[in-house]
Amino acid sequence: MAKIDVRLRENVHLLGELLGRTIREQHGDLFFEKIELIRKGAKAARQGSADGAAQLAATLDSLSEGELLPMSRAFNQFLNLANIAEQYHRVRRHREGEAAPFEESMLSGLLGRLEAAGHAPRQLARQVAQLDIELVLTAHPTEVSRRTLIQKYDAITAQLAARDHADLSPGELARIELNLQRLIAEAWHTEEIRRCRPTPLEEAKWGFATIEGSLWQALPNVLRQTDAILRNAAGQPLPLEAAPIRFASWMGGDRDGNPNVTAKVSRTVLLLAREVAAGLYLRDIDDLVTTLSMQNASEELRARVGDSPEPYRQLLKGLRERLLATRDWARMAQESELPPCERVLQENAELSEPLALCHRSLHACGMHVIADGALLDCLRRVATFGLFLVRLDIRQDASWHMAALAEITEYLGLGDYRQWHEERRLAFLSAELENPRPLLPHRYQPSPQTAEVLATCAVIAQAPAASLGSYVISMARSASDVLAVQLLLKEAGLDRPMRVAPLFETLDDLNAAGQVIERLLTLPGYRAHLAGAQEVMIGYSDSAKDAGTTAAAWAQYRAQEALVDICARHGVELLLFHGRGGSVGRGGGPAHAAILSQPPGSVKGRFRTTEQGEMIRFKFGLPGIAEQNLNIYLAAILEATLLPPPMPEPHWREVMERLACDGVEAYRSVVRDHPQFVDYFRQATPEQELGRLPLGSRPAKRREGGVESLRAIPWIFAWTQTRLMLPAWLGWERALENALDRGEQQVLESMRRQWPFFATRIDMLEMVLAKTDAEIAGRYDARLVDEPLLELGARLRDRLSRAVRAVTGLTGQSQLLAHSPETLEAFSLRNTYLDPLHLMQIELLARSRQPDVPVDSPLEQALLVSVAGIAAGLRNTG
Repeated sequence: MAKIDVRLRENVHLLGELLGRTIREQHGDLFFEKIELIRKGAKAARQGSADGAAQLAATLDSLSEGELLPMSRAFNQFLNLANIAEQYHRVRRHREGEAAPFEESMLSGLLGRLEAAGHAPRQLARQVAQLDIELVLTAHPTEVSRRTLIQKYDAITAQLAARDHADLSPGELARIELNLQRLIAEAWHTEEIRRCRPTPLEEAKWGFATIEGSLWQALPNVLRQTDAILRNAAGQPLPLEAAPIRFASWMGGDRDGNPNVTAKVSRTVLLLAREVAAGLYLRDIDDLVTTLSMQNASEELRARVGDSPEPYRQLLKGLRERLLATRDWARMAQESELPPCERVLQENAELSEPLALCHRSLHACGMHVIADGALLDCLRRVATFGLFLVRLDIRQDASWHMAALAEITEYLGLGDYRQWHEERRLAFLSAELENPRPLLPHRYQPSPQTAEVLATCAVIAQAPAASLGSYVISMARSASDVLAVQLLLKEAGLDRPMRVAPLFETLDDLNAAGQVIERLLTLPGYRAHLAGAQEVMIGYSDSAKDAGTTAAAWAQYRAQEALVDICARHGVELLLFHGRGGSVGRGGGPAHAAILSQPPGSVKGRFRTTEQGEMIRFKFGLPGIAEQNLNIYLAAILEATLLPPPMPEPHWREVMERLACDGVEAYRSVVRDHPQFVDYFRQATPEQELGRLPLGSRPAKRREGGVESLRAIPWIFAWTQTRLMLPAWLGWERALENALDRGEQQVLESMRRQWPFFATRIDMLEMVLAKTDAEIAGRYDARLVDEPLLELGARLRDRLSRAVRAVTGLTGQSQLLAHSPETLEAFSLRNTYLDPLHLMQIELLARSRQPDVPVDSPLEQALLVSVAGIAAGLRNTG
């Protein structure tokens, strides 16, 4: 087995040793010796040692109740420090030019392949400049680390970078090690778990902090690299106004099932974004005022500022005054209805125009190297982030719009809108959309729920268009769901088109998506209300929860194919919005492979996808890591546009259809139809306890009920904690077994070799199966599950074994991920720390479920720390 890079091991060892010193100081040598006994016992037990397993069990059993919390915290922090070392290792390898798997298809190599395939260099340069990639940051509650700790972890990373130089003196090394010791001690003495749930406003601030701390630096670096590549490959630069990657957000706009997100919250978040953006640009402008001290200027610039001895500073000082006015107004307007004065910047062009004038003047005067320095970076930021930092999406469930319209139609004496058939709804909505008069009289007094819907629409109407993204309709099922939103927006005073995106997120809804969009596009007058492309959101998490990943993946693929065909026939541009999560069970996985596995024609230079929870930190939390991931998106979208995957063979479709049918039947026979499943789920996993974990502002459930009432995230999160990870694979075991029984081994192998969609599904299935652990899952059952339910757990673990056998049989490997020994050793390293956390969590769950244990007991805190630690160890929680 290949060994993990020696420098990575050194950093993991160093950070672990420094944490050990801190723990010794706090809890003494005896406690630390117990940690070492547990760690060594876990490692030996993993290697099959009965003595190691006995030592592990004995040491864990000897822990007093007061030791459970610090012991959980110790292994949690070990895993977080290992994450830090791994992330920095990726940055270092990239910086030093070492080959890395995720860099094999970066932009420069791709342009060469595209040119060889017949694409002219200048055409390629134009295509890159026209790319429209939007990454939508969401606050789904899977980020278990507090922002306070994240900042300390970032500081630890910075010290690892400072230490990574060969020319440091012994004194310099000692100072860096002391800084690391201090930071690790600060993290150890900081509570891992929030005491209170974050508010939607706090979630938005967390998202803005990611931009400020990482993306603000990473984005211009990526575009500078892209510019250099295009100049080299095509002889032309990336245009100043090009923004191939932009950012949007659901933080403060996603009200689906979250009563804490109100119209007032969305308005405040929009203003806060403007305040943060103005503050960031002020830093840039202050630097430019200091830098651009030169006197030579173009006639165009002189005409603006007169005979100033420092023309650039003169112009930029005026822009700085306007940014100050913008920041101050946005801050004050969050607490009042204060209208903006004329000094407040309202349009992106007001910010970009003076900067572009300086850029042109410097070039005209021969100061190219100055023009294309910090000033160009600032212009790139303006093109990407604008005055509004991110575009805020609004999301609401279709039932809220339907209830509002039902209330309105009953008030107007027209009957109950909910009881109308679809064609009557469409006729009413279409007529009212074209009617110049208001629908509602001034004296109408809506119910609180309808008032909230109308107030949200009013916030949209009053906000600048460039500050908003799309209005996403959860659980959309019909064309009338889209028109309903358009009518409510019109009633609130919106006099411009806005993208309204239906979200199809169950198996039935995905299957009907094409019909819904076809009906919309045939409606007279509908096209006039389109804001550019027809946007459609594909739901990954809820469709997988509804039908299992086998059937859901195929339904998502077929829905996209149908939408591509329908929009092409109607001459309408299609924008697909992918609602992916971080875990495989929620549609997650490596971005490059996922994009290239989309149906041909579905990625035509435009791509929209969610980035959620802890994945935002793992992919964009550090500038170096963010640059790598942004480059991956650029290359993958360009490749999917110009070198799309082949159409699947007809017999592959037939096989996939059978796999999907078998998969959904197998999945639902357990999750929906087994009478004991819900009881087993709630006993075997920490699902009930997760509801008490103050992760996000949104409730864990949409409503009371069984599995169907759960949000997709706690559903995945709970199974991840026990290492059964059932939602990511259940159904595949029977689907693949049946295919092999039918003699389809060869066709499955050819599908895996030649069809990116199928290959990606199998690769992600293999990855998640490698993270499962039937023995750990069995320990949860043995300690926590009632006797009558144990048989169900055993049967599920048997299904897991069958899934593993089916995948290794298909891939021809002796074990999962045999082709990636580095990944296997990384898993092995983590398991040394994860195994004790699982065993402690099992005991903590058993004790905390006793009837006399108070909710805020030390047991509860230790349990929540174990949840955070396991999440950190497995990286993708929900």
